[in-house]
Amino acid sequence: MQGELNEIDVRSILQLVELGQRTGELYVEAYNSPWGLLRRDRTLKPASHNPSWFVFFQNGSIIYAADSSPNLSRLRDYLQAFGLEHTLKNLSIPAIATINAPEYGHLWALLENHILTPDQGRIIVKSMIRETLFDLLSLHQGSFIFEIGPSLAPQLVNLNIEPLLGLIMKQVQEWKQLSPHIQSPSQCPIITNTDQLRETVKASTFNTIRKWADGRTTIRQLARYLRRDIVTVGRALHPYVQQGLVQFAVASEAAASSGASSFSQALIDRVPRVVCIDDGLTLRKTVEGILSQYGYEVTAIGNPLKALSLVFQLKPDLILCDIAMPELDGYEICAMLRKSTLFRQTPIVMLTGKDGFIDRVKARMVGATDYLTKPFGESELLTLIEKHAGLGKPNRENPNTLLAEALDSELELDVSEAASGTPS
Repeated sequence: MQGELNEIDVRSILQLVELGQRTGELYVEAYNSPWGLLRRDRTLKPASHNPSWFVFFQNGSIIYAADSSPNLSRLRDYLQAFGLEHTLKNLSIPAIATINAPEYGHLWALLENHILTPDQGRIIVKSMIRETLFDLLSLHQGSFIFEIGPSLAPQLVNLNIEPLLGLIMKQVQEWKQLSPHIQSPSQCPIITNTDQLRETVKASTFNTIRKWADGRTTIRQLARYLRRDIVTVGRALHPYVQQGLVQFAVASEAAASSGASSFSQALIDRVPRVVCIDDGLTLRKTVEGILSQYGYEVTAIGNPLKALSLVFQLKPDLILCDIAMPELDGYEICAMLRKSTLFRQTPIVMLTGKDGFIDRVKARMVGATDYLTKPFGESELLTLIEKHAGLGKPNRENPNTLLAEALDSELELDVSEAASGTPS
């Protein structure tokens, strides 16, 4: 099984593997190019600079997942949470490390040498799987290959896919809400106004931020050290970034200096893109206003002929299209787009002032995904986009409440707790 992610998304691929109870490995490679034209290696050996990942399965369950980088920086980060980051130095390289899972092989060597306990090992592997799935479920452009083969052995965990998908998709949706203030897990927070921050928060919170916001530690590394997911860490930092008390070092420079993973900023930083095609200026402005404030990239186009050419350049995640327009109506536009392989899976939602049964039938016949009757409210629009583009509901919680709950209770993790191996 192989193909392009504009034809089938990662979530559907994982569900098919689970449904078929397959054993083998999935290789996914991202496209750095915004147009998705870069070549890929179909031999399960990543030969380009594009970010890529492996997921290993046994009987439809996930047993391990990682990016294809041969370095051990991720494992070292997780070991730091247990005070064991220096144990890799004199470790003999195990035979299992010669395959596509060097990190996994070194982890097993730590277990066999009784440096790491089985409980600690399971905590690390589960975290690695969740982290990798977060990257993959955030991916919009790329290619994949699934090959049936022998199971990766030995095994520490065996995770059912469907519950994981629900958990990680929720995290992906919540992460999108942090945009545009926080863009990438590879960003490195740094305090920009120490005095004001000290006056704003209590002493313990200030000390926590000062310890980690050094301009060299990425959000992803911070999550590994504290054994928290990146959404928790991002939400904790978000209010300070909004207030200008914390900023970020340039992601590419920071990643190079901190040994961060090769997770591409272009991959997950890309703001979800929506195109609205409607000849009514008021509606275009309304859609732009609603979606922009929640972090979406919105392009509103009034000319339907111009829209047809622009959507091929923009490659949106979802298209809103009015039905009643001059020159080309929404039905014609939808039918034309569905003839292109590029837009066969793209959600297309028809907008109309009519609420008749015939209009809904016609919309379905030309391949429309859904139908939204004008006038519509903010919640209707956002709910529909979340439903079809896999995006998150807007976060209407008070930032100060999030600040208190996230940083005070979640980031102040005692180092002794991490060293004990007790799951958080």
